Amino acid sequence: MPNPLNVIEIILVEPSHPGNIGAVARAMKNMGFQRLTLVKPKYFPHPDADARAAGADDVLQQARVVETVEEALKTAELVVGTSARVRSLAWPTKTVRHWVDSLTNIPLPRSIAVVFGAERMGLTNEQLQKCHCHIQIPADPEFNSLNLASAVQLVCYELRQGLLNVSLESIDASSIKANNGELEGLFQHLEQILYDIEFINPKQPKQLMPRLRRLFLRAEPDKQEVNILRGILTAIEKLVLTR
Repeated sequence: MPNPLNVIEIILVEPSHPGNIGAVARAMKNMGFQRLTLVKPKYFPHPDADARAAGADDVLQQARVVETVEEALKTAELVVGTSARVRSLAWPTKTVRHWVDSLTNIPLPRSIAVVFGAERMGLTNEQLQKCHCHIQIPADPEFNSLNLASAVQLVCYELRQGLLNVSLESIDASSIKANNGELEGLFQHLEQILYDIEFINPKQPKQLMPRLRRLFLRAEPDKQEVNILRGILTAIEKLVLTR
């Protein structure tokens, strides 16, 4: 049976300490995960990463290294961001265990990205707005800042417990989820049209696009639905051009 853990990709955004990258690789391999992507790491490859990996060298050797979050997420069908902080614009948020439990009730997407931010600041608001939902580790609220490798270990443990015996179901081609790259194309197209029809005030855009992102990501549209929406936007675009 195909291994359901292989659909999971751990993404580290701008990690600054190579030792943390190695420790993350070790934590992943402990739990049976192999797919690691690094977005603009400060130092990699590096001897400290190799030393802290402690036998998980294969995870490091296979790691993707990319320059942008957009590139890292392009083919992911489900993107989940980790965040310990409450944000000004609320986003669907679950504990890790609650989120993993929800995955066992649906056909697994073909690619799930779990995104971790830089050690000092975590994920930015802009990066978190690219995620379908946010997950939190229910640590003591008085001291909830976890080491990067510890956070990855806990998330991977919950995923292993929840998914290891889940069957990978075939998904009808007509209902395959849109991937992140396709959704970003939709959001960029929608934003441009909203400016063209003067629905968005360039001087005061407020939170309109983040709220629309939240709406569409919550709906988890499939490829056909995204194509329909892009077609509607194109029709509006033609009307605007002929005004």
